[in-house]
Amino acid sequence: MKEENNDDYFEKQNPSVLRSIGGLLTFSTILPLNIYTTIDEMAKMTWFWPVLNGIVGLLAAIIAYVLARFIHFDPLLIAAIVYGFLLLINGFNHFDGLMDFGDGVMVHGSPEKKLSIMKDPMTGVGGISTGFIVGTITIAAFASLINYAYTINFNMILLIIVAEIAAKIGLTTCAICSASSDEGIGKYFIKYMNLKNYVAGLIICLILAAALSLKVGFHIGIIGIIGGAFGGSLTALIAKRHLKIANGDVLGTSNELGRLFSLLGMLMAISISFSALI
Repeated sequence: MKEENNDDYFEKQNPSVLRSIGGLLTFSTILPLNIYTTIDEMAKMTWFWPVLNGIVGLLAAIIAYVLARFIHFDPLLIAAIVYGFLLLINGFNHFDGLMDFGDGVMVHGSPEKKLSIMKDPMTGVGGISTGFIVGTITIAAFASLINYAYTINFNMILLIIVAEIAAKIGLTTCAICSASSDEGIGKYFIKYMNLKNYVAGLIICLILAAALSLKVGFHIGIIGIIGGAFGGSLTALIAKRHLKIANGDVLGTSNELGRLFSLLGMLMAISISFSALI
């Protein structure tokens, strides 16, 4: 008897570019879009993921703007709410990957041993510590950004969108720099990333970031995208050293580090550009 395919989530339904994009957004967030397609059709649009993630960034920026402009919450509180929203809307998938990655790279031994630790459902001190460090610095970075919005220009809040675009630039950068494992969903995103599509997506995101940051300095948004690419490259480098390959957990880590280094890069650019006002 032919084995039944239980992976109904990726059942093929009239494949098209729009359906693939919708499927990717359904897959990567908890938004109730209910648009489904095959994993192959969806993964072919991996290069477009950073642009698509701008929608998530826009929702986070709206939350930050309302809380800052009308409710006047403290920057740290707004930062914690925004970061919590971003983790929640992504279904905690990337953050879970970050913690698994932290467990794996902290273990001594062969790549096979490290990968087996990453698959363990229990989270160790390496994963908890990694999640704490990355999460804490990210919240602090968001808080600094919100503080600049209060003191300099509320257009700074648009940089939250840039950071979310950059998070997925981190993921696509890691994918283009890595060899995939033979199992897991992550292998499809690595498989369908190629240099031509990566460069096209990167150029589009650089233009979007420059436009979003135009009123505070277009170079700040560009630096944000470069920071995201740096975070993805760093993740790929660490993964090659410890694991030899990349999987879904590695890609999730690149998303979180991409966002973090994007924020840090933009904050440094803001500090230099507006030093006389700070």
